[in-house]
Amino acid sequence: MKTYSVKAGEIKRARVIIDAEDQVLGKLAVEVAQTLMGKGKAIFSRHLDTGDYVVIYNAAKIRLTGNKLQQKTYHRHSGYAGGFKTITLADMMATKPTFVIEHAVRGMLPQNKLGDAMIKKLTVYAGAAPNATQTTTA
Repeated sequence: MKTYSVKAGEIKRARVIIDAEDQVLGKLAVEVAQTLMGKGKAIFSRHLDTGDYVVIYNAAKIRLTGNKLQQKTYHRHSGYAGGFKTITLADMMATKPTFVIEHAVRGMLPQNKLGDAMIKKLTVYAGAAPNATQTTTA
C-alpha cells in the first residue's frame, strides 16, 4: 500500500467564522492556529499549507485569566538608541484589540515562510461581524 501525499492543487479551503466574545485568549489562539495549519484534516501535511481561512469578530470582548491585563507586556524596538517601547495588555486592548489575537496566533504557527502564508488567512475584527447573516462558530 502506498502512502498518500496531498498535492497543492488538491487542497480545499473552507471559511471558519468565530465569535471571540467571552473566550479565553490562549484557548482561542490554539484553536485558530490548528485551523490555519489544517491539523484537523485527514490530508494534513507538515510541509504544505492545508489550513482553512479564519475570520474572528468581537476581538475586543475576549476574556483574560489572572492578572494579565496589568502584568503582560508587549515590547518593540525602533532600532535607534533609546527606542525600546513597552505597552501593557490593557493599553493594547484599548488601542489595538486585533493585535492581541494576531500576536498570540502568530506565536503558535511555524516561524518560517510557511507560517507567513498561514497568518495571511487570518482576519480579525474588533467589533461585530461584517456579514452577520453567515456567522457560524467552530
